[in-house]
Amino acid sequence: MRKLLPLIGSHPGGRAALTCRYRCGDACFHEVPNTSGNEYAGDVIAAALSRRSVLRAGAVVGATAAAGAAVGIGQAPEAAAKPPAVPGKGWEKGRGKIRGAARGLRFAPVAPNTADAVTVPEGYAQNVVIRWGDPILRGAPAFDPEKQSAKAQAGQFGYNNDFLTLLPLKGERGRQVLFANHEYTDEELMFPGYDGDNPTREQVEIAWAAHGLSVVVVEEDRRTGKLTAVPRHHLNRRFTTTSEFRLTGPAAGSDLLKTSADPTGTKVLGTLNNCAGGTTPWGTALSGEENFNQYFANAASVTDPEVKARLGRYGMSGGASGRKWERFDDRFDLTKEPNEANRFGWVVEVDPYDPDSVPRKRTALGRFKHEAAQPRLTADGRPVVYMGDDERFDYFYKFVSSKRMMKGDSRAAREHNLTLLDEGTLYVAKLTGDSPAAEIDGSGKLPSDGEFDGSGVWIPLATGTTSHVPGMSAEEVYVHTRLAADKVGATKMDRPEDVEPSPRTGRVYVALTNNSRRGVDSNPAADEANPRNANKHGQVLELAEHWDDPAADGFAWRLFLVCGDPEDPSTYFAGFPKDQVSPISCPDNLAFDDYGNLWISTDGNALGSNDGLFGVATAGGRRGEVRQFLTVPVGAETCGPIIQDRRVLVAVQHPGEVDGASYEQPASAWPDGPGKVVRPSVVAVWREDGRGIGA
Repeated sequence: MRKLLPLIGSHPGGRAALTCRYRCGDACFHEVPNTSGNEYAGDVIAAALSRRSVLRAGAVVGATAAAGAAVGIGQAPEAAAKPPAVPGKGWEKGRGKIRGAARGLRFAPVAPNTADAVTVPEGYAQNVVIRWGDPILRGAPAFDPEKQSAKAQAGQFGYNNDFLTLLPLKGERGRQVLFANHEYTDEELMFPGYDGDNPTREQVEIAWAAHGLSVVVVEEDRRTGKLTAVPRHHLNRRFTTTSEFRLTGPAAGSDLLKTSADPTGTKVLGTLNNCAGGTTPWGTALSGEENFNQYFANAASVTDPEVKARLGRYGMSGGASGRKWERFDDRFDLTKEPNEANRFGWVVEVDPYDPDSVPRKRTALGRFKHEAAQPRLTADGRPVVYMGDDERFDYFYKFVSSKRMMKGDSRAAREHNLTLLDEGTLYVAKLTGDSPAAEIDGSGKLPSDGEFDGSGVWIPLATGTTSHVPGMSAEEVYVHTRLAADKVGATKMDRPEDVEPSPRTGRVYVALTNNSRRGVDSNPAADEANPRNANKHGQVLELAEHWDDPAADGFAWRLFLVCGDPEDPSTYFAGFPKDQVSPISCPDNLAFDDYGNLWISTDGNALGSNDGLFGVATAGGRRGEVRQFLTVPVGAETCGPIIQDRRVLVAVQHPGEVDGASYEQPASAWPDGPGKVVRPSVVAVWREDGRGIGA
């Protein structure tokens, strides 16, 4: 037996300390914000509820479907003696004798490596589509790292690209609209001689401009597969920390959202720490505001105990912020503007086809550390949005709109569809395992039934202006969603990040990146949905809604992948032989290809290799076979995967972000070679022979 792959360092999740500092404000070293006493998945197994026979027979069981309306808020669902079989697509269990990989994944897997490059399979080519600082607006200068300015950056592609989506552009052959968000800035890699204790106003204003969102038209070279940006196109846009955004939905105008600069509670300057997102069926882009808490200072000096407790639940408890923005704008000082932080942590919707539109922050989708927001439609055309809250021991949610989508591109249809995410019901998930608690010992050992699985319910939090949470108004539910979910007993998860429904089967997949604090000290121990203590590698959960209905109140779930070294007995690959899979650690962003394969990008690989992009079959004889498609350079994270028929795009975020690195002493020479500043970029990959990806 080969030796287990080595773990790297002692920083949680395998990240560099530099990444933790600038990306999330060292969240892993702070106390867990969720101190609620609600039950955990392993605590609510009342009668070893068994749905296994139904699942394996090919039926999807909706947990407590018949009695869902009678389940009280915060109560564990009653265990039915013989749960009803519900017709559905079922879990595919057959292995079959299929030769080669699943269609769409037929490439030679890239081996784990630490190369300072984007490494792709043999027979594939690549190019950098756009870099940090590339000009996209009229009048913006070419990037010069020695002559940066806020004005220039506001017209250039932003820093640390994360979520990506490509939308069609009618009437312009070979062109598409690329939407990208920009999560955070790493000033030590951006500026020569940067002093973190004493940043200059100029550096801060450049960072403000480097955050936010970009819309840029891209053009393909049909002969080679190369994709390039089209600068100065009339649809190109930049949104920064000082751009105007609108708050919409049931909490807009709330006293909780009003500040001295905006007494209406409806207008916000900027968007912060945008992570993953989603693409709507009506042609807009969604972007999730994630670790916004790190930008706000002096929470410890707030005197109102209730306000202080609410700030603490969102990870705001200290003094000066890491970037010291409060020195240059009072809105980042919580003692002066305690409500300003409430204006971040939302899902943002952008219409990339309207260059005059103002982006909207959708309050009906709740406020937390949004990793992503990916919609699907009910049978009658109502959008349902799945969302993860990227924090240790926090929750995952869904929103079910009360309005139906209008088809077509008419002005009336577009105006109507831009209201779909303002009215509906916000839910949080509660999971129940179906194995005896004694079989979940924190080691990752499979229970006697051979799977980590169970049932769950969606607990309603608010519908429009009506709260379903005792003691909280609807406005409070939307603005302080974490507190509402605490009250109703949602299941504490291992950092739920991207949540993606399969466009083929309707199955919903949840990336649970890791949780090094699981079962450590006084923190909650392993449960069936989160089966390993000190979880360094994460897992992927698969969920089937009751009756295959996205608006259902109940669901069945099981773990699809338990990540890590295949030689580690705690890992699991949907039952596929572990000697035939690529090692994968810390799943983050998710996407699907046209064949129904799930593609997973990683963040913080704790196995000693650079982060990468992996494809895995979700059905048929190769279900669970993980194959690595690419790796990114030293210190980088793989983000925003787009899987098209003939092209894959990834956002290469924070290349060279290695402890000890700086502008003067870079740890990476990517993408432009030695002597050039390291630049986060978007990369396109295609087959050299022009055929489909993995075909």
